[in-house]
Amino acid sequence: MTFSHREFVRCSISTALLFILLCPAQAQTTDGVARKGANPSRSYPPQIADANQEIYKKIGDVELKAYVFNPDDWKPGDKRPAIIFFFGGGWRSGSPTQFEHHCRYFAARGMVAITADYRVASRQDVRAVACVADAKSAIRWLRNNAERLGVDPAKVVAAGGSAGGHIAAATGTIKGFDESDEDSSISSIPNAMALFNPALVLAPVEGLAGFDAKKLQELEPRLGVPPAALSPYHCLTEKIAPTIIFHGEADTTVPFKTAELFTERAQQLGSHCELKGYAGQPHGFFNRSRGNENYFKQTVMELDRFLVELNYLPSAADSSALELLAP
Repeated sequence: MTFSHREFVRCSISTALLFILLCPAQAQTTDGVARKGANPSRSYPPQIADANQEIYKKIGDVELKAYVFNPDDWKPGDKRPAIIFFFGGGWRSGSPTQFEHHCRYFAARGMVAITADYRVASRQDVRAVACVADAKSAIRWLRNNAERLGVDPAKVVAAGGSAGGHIAAATGTIKGFDESDEDSSISSIPNAMALFNPALVLAPVEGLAGFDAKKLQELEPRLGVPPAALSPYHCLTEKIAPTIIFHGEADTTVPFKTAELFTERAQQLGSHCELKGYAGQPHGFFNRSRGNENYFKQTVMELDRFLVELNYLPSAADSSALELLAP
């Protein structure tokens, strides 16, 4: 049996929605965050000795921390580009340690690099909408403290993987879901985005049949709002910040076709949006902890190139930065 392009997209997106709904544990383990026998550095709360810990948000007795990596020659008052990463784990679990290697590299390249904690279902019994609110709070906190942190508030990159890629994308595509007690005059929209196998399509795509309405209704309680309201693809109605997406073409957790749909729409709206597909690679292929570190290095170097083109980084990495990519 052969399938048309439209049928293949329809089936792929249906699979993605059902997988995200029914298998949050798989989304965690493929990101290498919560699997049995995992690296102890992935434990929670994180212990990252070479990062400065900052509390960016308090909700009741919950304190959310940003783990900040500074360049060796950093000082307050600098105006450096910043990149803030959000971990994966199906909005259910995960740890900021997932992106500590990325942060060390980009700090060595001269950026202020941050890996941020946020609320998740297994720890704070929240829905995905709270994860999005936390990501927006983190970016707003970063800009509000730009001078003290040595950051250029006009050069803030939101990044993340899987569910973390979703909430990073949400900061750049979805209006609303900001905390009511925060200063809305300080933008929570990033100046660029770097997304690793992100969940970008969370609701049916208009004109494509084949979605299980009952299953989509069951997704809403996990998200906390109607799925389309939290779906970056569905909220993509205007030009967005420059974006790069890294996605395994063999990803069965978040199918590659969903990234293609998002990229096509972003480009149609005049956005600079790049999609880097990796043949034969599954979900979470970019992580350093997966054994084959070639893809960790490849994706980091592609992101480096992207940031050089945006004039966020100097044109060539020195040996001290490149050493951090070695196995």
